Amino acid sequence: MVTIGGLITSRMIQTRKASPEKELPYECGIDPVGKSWIQFKASYYLYALVFVVFDVETMFLYPWAAKFQQLGLFAFMEMIIFVGILVLGLWYAWKKGALEWK
Repeated sequence: MVTIGGLITSRMIQTRKASPEKELPYECGIDPVGKSWIQFKASYYLYALVFVVFDVETMFLYPWAAKFQQLGLFAFMEMIIFVGILVLGLWYAWKKGALEWK
């Protein structure tokens, strides 16, 4: 039933025929000049990856901060260790030059 429902829904939603303008790489009204694929430096990727890692890791701090009063000393020490690991990771990324914008 799920497969049949998915097929019927996809047939109802899909566009029938795409216009030539719709198949262009850009839809801003100006014809593209040159290649539409640009090669990025690896340093941009590393910078974004470090940001995402630390952004996700700091999300683990919110539930802990909400229940800080009820958790006690053991949870406080665990969070100190967790933040210490984050600081070590930041130090390592800094040392390797992943945060340098060249």
